[in-house]
This record gives sequence, C-alpha cells and structure tokens, in this order.
Amino acid sequence: MPPWLQLMLDSLVPLLWAALVFTIPLTLLSFVLGLTLGLVTAVVRLFGPWPLVAIARFYVWVIRGTPLLVQLFVIFYGLPSLGILLDAFPAALIGFTLNVGAYTSEIIRAVISSVPRGQWEAAYSIGMSWSQAMRRTILPQASRVAVPPLSNTFISLVKDTSLAAAVTVPELFQTAQRIVATTYEPLILYIEAALIYLALSSVLSALQVRLEKRFARYGGFLEART
Repeated sequence: MPPWLQLMLDSLVPLLWAALVFTIPLTLLSFVLGLTLGLVTAVVRLFGPWPLVAIARFYVWVIRGTPLLVQLFVIFYGLPSLGILLDAFPAALIGFTLNVGAYTSEIIRAVISSVPRGQWEAAYSIGMSWSQAMRRTILPQASRVAVPPLSNTFISLVKDTSLAAAVTVPELFQTAQRIVATTYEPLILYIEAALIYLALSSVLSALQVRLEKRFARYGGFLEART
C-alpha cells in the first residue's frame, strides 16, 4: 500500500470523529439558534417599534460588514479583556449563531415581504389575529420560498465551521492541522479534510434537492431540476 494511502486511512478515523463530535454539532446548533435569532430579527425589522428596528438594523449591519473570523477573534480573544471568559466551543457557537442570525434575517425578511398583502387581508377577514395570520398563513407560504437560500446558508455553514480551528475548537480542520504537525504531510491531510467537507456538502445538497421537490408539489417555487 502506498504510504500516502496508508496515512489517509490512519487519519480517517480521527478526522471523522472530530467531524461527528464537533463539526456537525456546531453546525446544527449554530443554524438552529441562528435561524431563531434571524426570525426574531426579521419580524422586528418588519413590524417592530423604531427603537428595536434601529437595534436590529445595527446588528445586521455590523455582522454583515465584518469578517466572520474577526468576529470569532473578538469573542474568544477580545472579551477576556473585559473579564468575559468563554471556552472555545461556546465562543464559536456564539460567533456562528450571531453570523447566521444576521444573514438569515435578511432572507426571512425578504420572503415575508414577498407574500402578497392580500394574504394578510384574507387572514384578517376570517377573524385571525396578527400572530395567527403570521403563524398559519404567512410563514407557511414564506417557508416554501425560503428553503433554497436557507439550505445554501446551512451548507455554507458546514464549511465555515473550519474557522473554529482559529479559536482552538478541535473540529475537523484543526484535527487535520494537528496530524500535519506530527506527520509533516500537509498536502495529503488537507486534501483528505477537503474530501470530507465535500462529502458532507454533497449529502446536504442532495437533501436540499429532495426538500425543494417536496415543497414544489404545493407551489411556491419552480420544480427542482432532476
């Protein structure tokens, strides 16, 4: 067996373990929390009082206007200057959640705005309150349109979690870096890490297509290509 292949096989288990224990949980938690934050931010920007709207706009402006890596450094390395000490994983989780929240809020705000005003009027005409109209009429329609961009955000987040290595989270990419430090084979190890990220993204892309097809049965956006 070629030495490079043996090295890849030997490192496969620790890399997959790092992906299972850190990369995937960090991705899932960040996306769920970020999506919740994004929904709240979008609703505030569309329907909230102006002081809250200003705060929401400022939050989105700051997060979208600064690099994710810088945000992680501020949280993990900067906050200790103020006496706020965070472990690596919680710091990364906060950073990714804030980042995802800002970007998904723009997606959600756009898809809610795309629902025709007549849908609101129809909901009110049968006696629904604002919250009932939002929950039963507006969000179900908006969710169909939001599936593709939100799915793309989720897939991008899987790859962005590699930045957590910069704040010492022992996820997939940092595990590859540690193995490189002992084997001195950066090309082989980094290609192997890239292939694992590619496999994860490919699986998620296939699930996205199936999800789009499922929603397309009920209208909302065009049928996905086969």
